[in-house]
Amino acid sequence: MQKRSVLITGCSSGIGLHIAQTLQQRGYQVFASARKQQDIERLTQQGLRCLQLDVSSSKDIQQAVKTVLRESRGNLFALINNAGYEQPGAVEDLTREALQQQFATNLFGLVELTNTVLLTMHKQEHGRIIQISSVLGMVAMPLRGAYIASKFALEGITDTLRLELKNTNIHVSLIEPGPITSRFRQNSLLRHKEFIDSKNSRFQAQYQATEKKLNKLGPTVPFTLGPEAVLKSIIHALENPQPKARYFVTFPTYLFAVLRRILPTKALDYVLAKSSTVEHK
Repeated sequence: MQKRSVLITGCSSGIGLHIAQTLQQRGYQVFASARKQQDIERLTQQGLRCLQLDVSSSKDIQQAVKTVLRESRGNLFALINNAGYEQPGAVEDLTREALQQQFATNLFGLVELTNTVLLTMHKQEHGRIIQISSVLGMVAMPLRGAYIASKFALEGITDTLRLELKNTNIHVSLIEPGPITSRFRQNSLLRHKEFIDSKNSRFQAQYQATEKKLNKLGPTVPFTLGPEAVLKSIIHALENPQPKARYFVTFPTYLFAVLRRILPTKALDYVLAKSSTVEHK
């Protein structure tokens, strides 16, 4: 019996790496992917089949899917879209280029890759698409507008795709984690330094706190969990005959999902502003 094949993006660390390792142990034919060559070599040495895939590159997307289909004999059971990064910064300090790059990775590339594998899933008449979103795809916080906008957009386009695939056997799920330990902050710090002019911003003091947080090792906010916290939801979305549309992971995600429904906007803004203040201390 042929193994179920799974393509996973953003496997250099954190959630993507843990998913790839665990699913391989579970018997899946895993195609892990990463953007940097040194990460590809490291993952290969760890026993993973790892592909070069920068999701902001159409060429990379086409080549990766071609390789996966060749090695899986034309079948692809699931796509897990995990690749992404956070561009920090107040909205008024974001340049067009910063926003374009944020969306090129977190949305445009994700949609292009999804549409590419859907051609195969329609032919085989089944498949699973799992999008790794965020609690910040449900609620907003200051100084994170680019990332939040990309995740709100991801949620909206995924909800639309799910409706459009309603009469097929292709299931679409959103995983919405709260704080998870990973190398995510290191990438955010690089983007912050590249695109944000901290010294000439009215948010200079807040940016100093942001840089301090991004440089810190270990959890920076309460209720932070390891990447293994996402695994139960991933397995359910992959293996249950009726996967959920959404999976909440970590206490903050459950909490903000409830508060968003029951609180008026002004009260929710107060809670989110206070939460952001605690996070940047």
